[in-house]
Amino acid sequence: MFFIPITIDFGELTILAELNDSETARKVAAALPISSRVNTWGDEIYFPIPVKAGPEKDATEEMEVGDIAYWPPGHSFCLFFGPTPASVDDRPRAASPVNKIGRILSDPELLKKVPDGAKVEIRNAAAR
Repeated sequence: MFFIPITIDFGELTILAELNDSETARKVAAALPISSRVNTWGDEIYFPIPVKAGPEKDATEEMEVGDIAYWPPGHSFCLFFGPTPASVDDRPRAASPVNKIGRILSDPELLKKVPDGAKVEIRNAAAR
């Protein structure tokens, strides 16, 4: 499986991650670099990106800590690092089915420091 290395930069904090080889992840990679402002929802960070994609056949609400997903209804990039308001246990759960598009390689706990409204930039780490 092919992976695309990315950096997710919040100013004082940069997270290393990778995108998988799904159709949605390839669309996200083609749109890089992407800048936005984050929203927080429990232990999830999400933000709108200029990518339009529908749910893939394996779209799911079930997430693991460290998963990166694309939320089709909000055209948003999502980072999961703990329980969300939709969780039924200590695992993250999306608000509705999302496409899993990658994994956080850095410690996901670092994302707890990112405030709502923070600026974010995603870049292809291999294109430096």
